[in-house]
Amino acid sequence: MAATLPSTHFSRATFLMCSPEWYDVGYVINPWMAGNLHRPTRDASFAQWRGLYEALGRIADVKLLHPRQGSPDMVFVGHTALVHHGVAAVSSFAHAERQPEERHLRRWLQEAGFLLWDTPRETCFEGEGDALFDSDGRHLWAAHGARTCKYSHGHVAEAWHVQVTSLHLVDPRFYHLDTCFAPLSGGRVLYYPGAFDAMSLALIEAAYPAERRIMATESEAAQFGCNVINIGRDVLMHKASGRLAERLRAAGYAVTELPLGEFLKGGGSAKSLALRLSDLSVTYG
Repeated sequence: MAATLPSTHFSRATFLMCSPEWYDVGYVINPWMAGNLHRPTRDASFAQWRGLYEALGRIADVKLLHPRQGSPDMVFVGHTALVHHGVAAVSSFAHAERQPEERHLRRWLQEAGFLLWDTPRETCFEGEGDALFDSDGRHLWAAHGARTCKYSHGHVAEAWHVQVTSLHLVDPRFYHLDTCFAPLSGGRVLYYPGAFDAMSLALIEAAYPAERRIMATESEAAQFGCNVINIGRDVLMHKASGRLAERLRAAGYAVTELPLGEFLKGGGSAKSLALRLSDLSVTYG
């Protein structure tokens, strides 16, 4: 499939978002949801989502996926697929609560001209939540632990015939890779070391020299400081306490901090709310 040229091509950084029309915390499938049942408010959620939508729209094109009643987590569209060179590896969600999202995303991607790479139901895979390309798109980092099966890593990497490195998440708070790890433009990485086992941490630090690593503290990571959208030198992230934004700026990034606390209650932040559609060469510039 990856050898076939798809019709989809973007000349500008392009992302998919889904409005929070039906967003709520109505069940518990990650630690952040515990204690937050029905606590997100509609007005605050829409205001925060709109702020991210407008900030992203100033530096990228934004497509919209229609939200569906009964799928309150559709707003976290970044978990639904991994896209590269016009091929989309569609998620196979671990929890039944999110599985209805798959058919809506599949339909949208097909109509948009993407080629689909399916993951078997028994092989859990949760899109960019647990699989992220490095800045040149030639290497895939994939996590396993609470939500994605390690076996899925090789299957997904076959879609593009790329090398994949498996990372083991060991802290249940960081249930997805995008909560604790973000490859950045310029060959840097933003990560929280405490989320990984010793072998995984060694793999990360072998791939990125010390001067290319930006480490989040436990407090910063717990405020979803690693769950960022990166386009060229721009970084969009939740406005939180700590000095992570300052360290990113010192590394040369233009950081926009946005209040996204309503979505932290559901276990996501900026990165979870947007799915990259454009190639990395276009996205990072």
